[in-house]
Amino acid sequence: MSFWKQFAVCLGVIAAGFAGWVFFVPGAADTLRNAGVPESIVGKAVDPDKVATATPAANEQGGNRRQGGGNGAGGGGRNGPVLVVTQAVVAGIVNDRLGAIGTGDAIRSVVVTPQASGIVREILVKSGETVKQGQVLARLDSEEQVIAKGQAEVALKSAVEKTSLYHNIKSSVSRMDVFDSEIAEQGARLQLQAAELNLDRRNILAPIDGIVGIMPINIGDNVSTTTPIVTLDDRSEILVDYWVPERFANTVKLGQAVEATSVARPGQVFSGAVEAIDNRIDAASRTLRMRARINNAADELRAGMSFSVGMRFDGDQYPAVDPQSVQWDSQGSFVWRVADKASHKVRVSIVQRNPDYVLVKGNLENGDLIVTQGLQRVREGGAVRQAGEGAQAAATAKEPVT
Repeated sequence: MSFWKQFAVCLGVIAAGFAGWVFFVPGAADTLRNAGVPESIVGKAVDPDKVATATPAANEQGGNRRQGGGNGAGGGGRNGPVLVVTQAVVAGIVNDRLGAIGTGDAIRSVVVTPQASGIVREILVKSGETVKQGQVLARLDSEEQVIAKGQAEVALKSAVEKTSLYHNIKSSVSRMDVFDSEIAEQGARLQLQAAELNLDRRNILAPIDGIVGIMPINIGDNVSTTTPIVTLDDRSEILVDYWVPERFANTVKLGQAVEATSVARPGQVFSGAVEAIDNRIDAASRTLRMRARINNAADELRAGMSFSVGMRFDGDQYPAVDPQSVQWDSQGSFVWRVADKASHKVRVSIVQRNPDYVLVKGNLENGDLIVTQGLQRVREGGAVRQAGEGAQAAATAKEPVT
């Protein structure tokens, strides 16, 4: 094959490829216009029917061939309405839910330590037992304190007798002696109170109502005022600490409803409310610390459990369209809206992608019909025919997926 024949074949292939690109790619005409191609050439490239042919008969035959080819494809001829499938725009919502992981703690928790040092003589409770405030949990040795109390009682008795005697014989003793005896009696009473207090401190009492944890001590252990005897948890309610992104800082409020689930109770939802909100954002994680109070009257939850915490908000509403409907050209993303049996290009920006919907920002309203299939031949202002027209799909009433 000679060079000129090869050159002619190459030109033909390039021309065919360019024609296919113009015909099948949405937005090709806009690209040509942006590149500075004259409108007359763009119009001819987009619609070859505008190109003059040799004779009217040839035009008529070519038109018949094109129309027949279009009908065979089931999409309508190039001069007729394009067959498309549409779906209505629905409302999509973002930032309406919040999920976080938190750790639970008892509403009140106390580590009990003795008020005095000594040897453990009795342990009166067991792990897991429910106790009341003021109940004796354990006792220390108290022989020395019992003796001290007895001595204080004797001293008080002697002081009381002496004061009584001086009052009976006021004529024989001075007023100063009577006064000294009264002072001695008061001192003896205070000594007795101190001895009784020291004896009472040999009993280790429950400071709150709660449930006894595992006791790390045994009878015979020598303990001090810093030795932990037992942990008491009041778990009638559980406090869950969790962290939320800073974008919700101005949205969350005290008393707002909270739903929590625990790994230990799968499928069961526990209701609560926001108990506390921290006053600052953590600079390292850019999160805000929060605390929720959850009712635990049935005693199903324990301190230290992990919780998945959920909250609901009004959120931000955007148009939601089918993912197949979003197209791209040199200027960005767009969709084809059908109105008055014609297609119109609407520029959109993508807000969020979901499995079933794409949330976009653009000039769209709920119920607008958007082309989802048959996009290859849709043009700006072109006539379109909807598949199943007159019986719209149930998608028009479908709720959005958020």
